Amino acid sequence: MKVLFLIDSIGRGGKERRMIELLKGLKRTKNVECEVVAMSNEVFYPEIFDLGIPVTKIVRKFRKDPFQFVRLYRHCRDLKPDIIHSWGSMSSIYAIPAAKFLGIKLISGNIADAPAYAKGRTAKYWWTRLSFGFSDLVVGNSKAGLASYRASDSRSRCIYNGIDFNRFRKLESPDLVRARYGIGEGKIVGMVGAFEMRKDFETFIRTGIKLLDIRSDISILAIGKGPLQKSCIAMVPERHRSKLIFTGIVDKVESLIQIFDIGVLCTNSKIHGEGISNAVLEYMALGKPVIATDGGGTPEIVIDGVTGFLVKPFDENELFEKINLLLDRPKRAKDMGVLGRRRVIEEFTAEKMIGQYIDAYKEISG
Repeated sequence: MKVLFLIDSIGRGGKERRMIELLKGLKRTKNVECEVVAMSNEVFYPEIFDLGIPVTKIVRKFRKDPFQFVRLYRHCRDLKPDIIHSWGSMSSIYAIPAAKFLGIKLISGNIADAPAYAKGRTAKYWWTRLSFGFSDLVVGNSKAGLASYRASDSRSRCIYNGIDFNRFRKLESPDLVRARYGIGEGKIVGMVGAFEMRKDFETFIRTGIKLLDIRSDISILAIGKGPLQKSCIAMVPERHRSKLIFTGIVDKVESLIQIFDIGVLCTNSKIHGEGISNAVLEYMALGKPVIATDGGGTPEIVIDGVTGFLVKPFDENELFEKINLLLDRPKRAKDMGVLGRRRVIEEFTAEKMIGQYIDAYKEISG
C-alpha cells in the first residue's frame, strides 16, 4: 500500500507533529510505503528527514496557485499512490483532480479544530466542506470537530491525537531548565501555545498578574511565539517581570513542561474551538493537572474535576480560583495529574492512533 501525505508545510504545529508521529509508526509497518509532499519550503521538524521517508516539495507560488492542481496531478500520475492523505483544507482541494481522474482514494484529514456553528462560516469552513464531497473518508481529531463541520457519520471518523512517550525519556535536568530561563524556587504555572488570536494569552497573563500580586511562591511561564507576543509582554508590570516569564519558542518543550505544577490552556472561543490540543496531551502525559477553557474537543480529554478543571471562556476570576485551589492543595493536584497521565496512556497513545489510521487505510483501499 502506497500512501502520499500531502501537507501545506512542515512548520510548527499540531497537525505536523501528528503527521510525524504517524509516519514513525508506518515506517515500522510492513507493506506500507509512504511519501510526503509539502507545498512550502518551511520545515520546523527536521526529524522527518531522519525517518528515511521521501519528502518532496511542490511549492505553491502564491496562496491559491491554480497551477498546483497540475503539479500535483503529474506527481501522482508518476508516483501512483493508492491513497492521498491530506492534512489541510487547501491541500485537500488541490488533491481532488489527481484523486478523481487517477482513481486514487482521498482522505481529508483536515479537521483539527471545532468552531461554533454560528462563528464557523469562514472561508476555511467552506473549503473544508467542499472537500468532503470528493473524499472517500473524512478524519477529525475530535468528535466536536466533526460535528462542527457537519461531516457525514457514514464517511467520517474520529481519530484522536497520539502521544509517543519516548519523547519524555531524555529530559533535561529540572535545575538546568530553571537556570536557563531564570526561574526561581517555587511552583510553576505554565501555558504553551502560539501568540495568535485563536489562543487567549491575555486572560492567562491577567490572571498571572493577579496571582503574583498575592503570592510570592510561584512563577508564571508563557511559552510560544507569535504576533501578539509583544503586546502580551507589555501587559506585565515591572514588579512582576522576573516572575512572569516569556520563553519564546522552545524546541524541547517537554523539558519545560516537566517542571510545571499546573498546565493551562486558554482559548479565544470567539474565533476558535480546540480540537484535541497537543499541549493538553503533553501536560497530561507528564502528569500535570490541567485547567483549560471549556468547549470544542477539550472536554473529550480533560474530565472536569478529575484530571483537571474546565473553565468558562475569558473568565479570569474562575481561572484564578482554580489555579489557587490546586496550588494550595498539592495532593489533589498530584492525584489529578496521575489520573490524567493514566487517561492518556489508555486513550491517546501514538500506537492507538497509528493502528486506527492503518485500519482506515485498509478499509477504504478494499
